[in-house]
Amino acid sequence: MNNIQITLPDESVKELEQGSTSADLARSIGEGLLRASIAAKVDGDVVDLHSPIVTNTNVEIITSKNPEAQEILLHSSAHLLAQAVKELYPSAKIAIGPALADRFYYDIDVDVTINEEELKKIEKKMVELSKINLQVQRVELSHSDALKKFKKMGEDYKVEIISEIDEKDIISVYQQGDFIDLCRGPHVPSTGKIKHFKLLASAGAYWRGDEKNKMLQRIYGTAWYTKEELNDFIFRMEEAKKRDHRKLGRELELFTFDDEVGPGLPLWLPNGSVLIEELEKLAKETEGKAGYERVRTPHLSKGSLYEKSGHLEHYQESMYPAMDVDGTPYYVKPMNCPHHHKIFAASPKSYRDMPVRLAEYGTCYRYEKSGQLFGLMRVRSMQMNDA
Repeated sequence: MNNIQITLPDESVKELEQGSTSADLARSIGEGLLRASIAAKVDGDVVDLHSPIVTNTNVEIITSKNPEAQEILLHSSAHLLAQAVKELYPSAKIAIGPALADRFYYDIDVDVTINEEELKKIEKKMVELSKINLQVQRVELSHSDALKKFKKMGEDYKVEIISEIDEKDIISVYQQGDFIDLCRGPHVPSTGKIKHFKLLASAGAYWRGDEKNKMLQRIYGTAWYTKEELNDFIFRMEEAKKRDHRKLGRELELFTFDDEVGPGLPLWLPNGSVLIEELEKLAKETEGKAGYERVRTPHLSKGSLYEKSGHLEHYQESMYPAMDVDGTPYYVKPMNCPHHHKIFAASPKSYRDMPVRLAEYGTCYRYEKSGQLFGLMRVRSMQMNDA
């Protein structure tokens, strides 16, 4: 077999047999580097540590100290979570499990309600699977083979995803022990790399965010390379809970929600109204200095305005349904801008009039899906400061 030349970040060159892996490269440099290795960057692409290298190339070994390593750990931890759930509840069906900024989640179709007690069971099983130190292997399949495999496994959500992939594409799956999951990767080389983790919470989530689909159970967790990093994250989470705006909103009597009014439609209490007035006062002073003039527009409009603005074509699913008024469709406004265009067009303008600066704190309405509503961060009614 021919040898290949591998250029390292310091521009030194290592010669290895063709088909060697990044793990072999790390081992050739030192056992300490191999133990610290998570993945590798080959010609700029992040790949698994066990991916073969077949041509002369540039390689950087990714250790736990590299920025890319955290996302790999989180994604791998999501797989470990799914494997633990499948071992505890064999009839469970797994959906998707992405990595976020500092945590991960997996959406799972399972008959058991995932409460605090179940989270502890799943976490315990994850610890067991981590200690076994199962090798994580990437396998590439044809579209038809992948479809057959996941149909046989009864993984309906994976089958749906595969069905939407181009039939010509090669599909990658990852296997650790008996557990197999559809994934692009990359992943940590073995489950033993996943040591410092914690499951945080569970919540309902519609499949693909569509409330017409089945409600799944979303399990959140976090994972870090050191115990200190995990403890620091948990401490920050606890501190954030103390400052959660939903908690403060109740304690300081700023706002409330009511089922008879509807989800995502906040009711501002007297204390909250004081805050709003002070914020508006500051904004008005700032806008006044910048030459803005204040306007007011109605809460609804004919559908023809939103056809012209493009909202109906591109944004209709996030708007409330139309109401029929004398045979004409009207919508509650999702944006102030189209109304401001009409105010601008209400009188002739010369270039000497420019710039025309308008400002409004208009009430807008968005049809956010139920699973996306979150305190005041994601609502269905809001005052939009358009200036």
